[in-house]
Amino acid sequence: MDNCMEEIGNMSDEELVAGIKVGNHQALKVLYKTHYPMVQSFVLNNSGSIDEAKDIYQETVIVFYEKVRSEGFELTSKIKTFLYAVSRRLWLKQLNVKGRKVGEVRDDVHYEVPAELDGMEEREQRLRLLKKSMDALGEPCKTILTDFFYRQLTMVEIAEKMGYTNAANAKNQKYKCFNRFKKLVIVNSRIDH
Repeated sequence: MDNCMEEIGNMSDEELVAGIKVGNHQALKVLYKTHYPMVQSFVLNNSGSIDEAKDIYQETVIVFYEKVRSEGFELTSKIKTFLYAVSRRLWLKQLNVKGRKVGEVRDDVHYEVPAELDGMEEREQRLRLLKKSMDALGEPCKTILTDFFYRQLTMVEIAEKMGYTNAANAKNQKYKCFNRFKKLVIVNSRIDH
């Protein structure tokens, strides 16, 4: 058994990714054990606690796991680089949200941001903009658009749920709501810039 764990512990990045893709729990354990000290060190060196480091690493591994399991994923950096970049970004964001002063960030090492993370900040910004616009939309539009785009309900189902006389009326209301939503997105994007 120890020999088997030792073999797993010596897995290459490619073998770890392949293992995670097929749901190998041992590969996930190796990932946790191998790279957690690096994240803990970064969080502790930058105003964090051990519990916060564990939380950040948990989030980081979830991001990595979801990326690896997504269709067409190809690792273009070392796993260590990817995990460090994600955990660093998550921790600095958390410090900012909590209002903790971020002085000079202390990195033990310097890694380039992996290609997989390029544009992640912009995507998060767009998602915040869409959420802000959706929240400002109000009811019944928020429910109609959520049911149509997110829950993928048919116009017949939406008409029934919302109490419209038929699917054509629900479709007309969805059209009006979507136009209002697009206008809110434009207005909010101007405000945010």
